[in-house]
Amino acid sequence: QVQVVESGGGLVQAGGSLRLSCAASTGAFGIRTMGWYRQVPGYQRELVATIANDGYRMYADFAKGRFTISIDRAKNTVFLQLNTLKPEDTAVYYCNSRWSPWSWGQGTQVTVSS
Repeated sequence: QVQVVESGGGLVQAGGSLRLSCAASTGAFGIRTMGWYRQVPGYQRELVATIANDGYRMYADFAKGRFTISIDRAKNTVFLQLNTLKPEDTAVYYCNSRWSPWSWGQGTQVTVSS
C-alpha cells in the first residue's frame, strides 16, 4: 500500500504564504492525476486542486489565483503553494491520487490567524 507524507503546514498570519509538500513511495505517482484536499473538523474533506499527467491543473474556486499546485514525478512529490492566506483556509491539508485514492496520510495542519 502506498503511503503519503504531507508536510509544510504551520501557523501563519492572514496574507501570508506556505508551501506544502507531499511525498510518496518511489514510483507511486506514475501517470496518476494527483490532488490536494483539505478538511476542517466536522466538515467533509474538499478538493483544493489537481494536476494531471499532461500538466493540466484544476482549482477549486476558493483556490483560484491564490494557490498553485505543482509536481515532481521523478521524486514522487507534489506541492501546493498557498499565497494570500485567509483564516478560512485553516484546515488539515492532504494529498492523494485523484481517481484511485490510496489510504489517507496524516495531513499537515495549516492555521491562519486574523
